Amino acid sequence: MTLVKCPRCELNYLSAKEHMCKVCYRELHGKQKPEEVEVCSTCHESNALPGRDVCLYCLREMNKQKGIKEEIGEPVEIGLDPVSGMEEIVPDISPDQDDPDFHVMGDALSLEALGEQEDADDEDEEDMDG
Repeated sequence: MTLVKCPRCELNYLSAKEHMCKVCYRELHGKQKPEEVEVCSTCHESNALPGRDVCLYCLREMNKQKGIKEEIGEPVEIGLDPVSGMEEIVPDISPDQDDPDFHVMGDALSLEALGEQEDADDEDEEDMDG
């Protein structure tokens, strides 16, 4: 079976026995071309699945021969230990650590106080520079 470009649009390919592609046929006639049913290439008895060249029975037989299991619902092991509680997830943070990312909320400054502190720091830098 040789494929040739559609003589009308020169975009789509069609078999040598057809006169125009499905898109051009639909544009000219306003209806879809009757679809030819593909027959299974293995058994030549049943209709082939859409997008495949074999029927469902032959596809299952081929998968069995290859050793592909069609079982659905097998549990998958991911290799992670289950967590029993939040204490295993949250790291221990002691209040005596001087980490700037973790501080007690009572020591936190308000936005106004932070702004005033930054202004004072800027003034100190200006005094040192000039």
